[in-house]
Amino acid sequence: MAHQRPAGQVSIDDLGTPLSETTFVVVDLETTGSRGDGAGITEIGAVKVRGGEILGEFATLVDPGVAIPPFITLLTGITQTMVAEAPAVAEVLPSFLEFAGFDRGTVLVAHNAPFDTGFLKDACVKHGYPWPAPAVVDTVALARRLVTRDEVANHKLATLAGFFGGATQPTHRALDDARATVEVLHGLLERIAAFGVTTSEELCRFRSAPTTAQRRNRHLAEGLPQTPGVYIFEDASGAALYVGKSDNLRKRVKSYFTAAETRARVREMIALAARVTPITCATGLEAEVRELRLIAERKPAYNRRSRHPERAVWLKLTRETYPRLSIVRETREDAAAYIGPFPSTRRAEMAREALHHTFQLRQCSHRLGPKSTPVAACALAQMGRCGAPCEGGESPEEYAVHAQAAHRAMTVDAAPVVTALTSHIRGLSAQLRFEEAAVHRDRLTAFVEACARAERLTTLARLPHLVAARRAAAGWEMCVVRHGRLAASGVLTADSDPQRYLEALVATAETVAVASPEAGPVPRATAAEMECVLRWLETPGVRLVELEGSWTCPVGGAQKYRSLTDWTHGRPSLE
Repeated sequence: MAHQRPAGQVSIDDLGTPLSETTFVVVDLETTGSRGDGAGITEIGAVKVRGGEILGEFATLVDPGVAIPPFITLLTGITQTMVAEAPAVAEVLPSFLEFAGFDRGTVLVAHNAPFDTGFLKDACVKHGYPWPAPAVVDTVALARRLVTRDEVANHKLATLAGFFGGATQPTHRALDDARATVEVLHGLLERIAAFGVTTSEELCRFRSAPTTAQRRNRHLAEGLPQTPGVYIFEDASGAALYVGKSDNLRKRVKSYFTAAETRARVREMIALAARVTPITCATGLEAEVRELRLIAERKPAYNRRSRHPERAVWLKLTRETYPRLSIVRETREDAAAYIGPFPSTRRAEMAREALHHTFQLRQCSHRLGPKSTPVAACALAQMGRCGAPCEGGESPEEYAVHAQAAHRAMTVDAAPVVTALTSHIRGLSAQLRFEEAAVHRDRLTAFVEACARAERLTTLARLPHLVAARRAAAGWEMCVVRHGRLAASGVLTADSDPQRYLEALVATAETVAVASPEAGPVPRATAAEMECVLRWLETPGVRLVELEGSWTCPVGGAQKYRSLTDWTHGRPSLE
């Protein structure tokens, strides 16, 4: 009779590497002092252990390259004479890193781990070795959570070694202290098992025990498929609490009910959850897109991002007799020029100011037409920054010159705005008016970022049909994209006929149409969905299978000037 796992029991195979199968490398260093004082390493000791069995030991004295203070010699017994013939740390590192095997998934353990890992990382950087950034377990931090002050006076290594009845007592020599830490680690692992921690991933992220609600609701993850998809936490009334995605639905959802999940809001959500609804997807891209669509549709209370795509901010050059720049919340299929979306209204205002600095567009909100009643011009006309069409100073034909230039800058040629703003920034800087220069710099950045984003979206949105493929473990992921919207996805396996599979995928894909071939940047999908699709299409190894239309950004567009937006990494060239 097959063994049946009790309902609600979490399978450790679904969550990560079982602790019994995890290789730990327990490390201890002796040094001449602290890193801040320029101290060096005098000794390295390490013990490799798995499943309670010692696999190997590593120990060596190290020439620290600096004098050993007398109090360090008194503490450790390591003298200057002992390290005189020892190898330098640059010679020791290769053999230590090979022994540790951090690049093979071993977990680093140390008592007060930041001290030891800090020295090792600094040594790697100084001597040209890449730091492998292993998962780290600090037995001090772990002991503070698992061993109370009622049981021990403090959490020093010697105290804990005595408390757990270890055979090895610390001596302030590296190998002895590493051996003592191994015994402390084993004692802590016995204790942490009571909190449901069964994998190395949970151990490394352990902050506190799972809540009662987490333990009570573990059964909600039972029976979920191990496939890519979207999961929806729902309350008793069926309202969505949280929507997420994963390449492995079962593994991801079960992690919410372990000690590894410590986020307060998520633990609160789990207490309210009554069910988890899975939606399997053929590919990871489909899961990512469906997650965005479901969040926008159901607006779950515990999702903070992507809940309100309708609140996206755009800058539009209106289509009227005397066009103006307007900040709007939606894009229409009206062949108007749009840039964005912006992260905030303030960023849209900054981009608008960059365009107003460059072009003599009206800034009023009057409805103007050939038969409109003239109104008094504002101060901008007197300053020469507007042709005053409001009082008849410009005909529609004369004003159209400015509007067409702005339209072109927003869609195909950003050079006029870049040239005008960078020239002004140089002039202000030459006059030492740096604060004013920074304001114009930020306006230029907002304009270039929004234009570049809109160009990428628009070029994808105007493609009626695109099929792309990427090699995956199970075969080839294939996706159909129409006007920027993911219309279908699937996996072509080795035993399928490629041509027939492609024909079936295309035939069953969602029909997506637009009202105008000059549709704006997001006619049939949100900007977030289209950017997911673009990231996938730009992944190395993606191949275009079918393409209708021309997929290219304008040569003189804002993409050309993206280096000007990188102000935080040094001053960009304004040439």
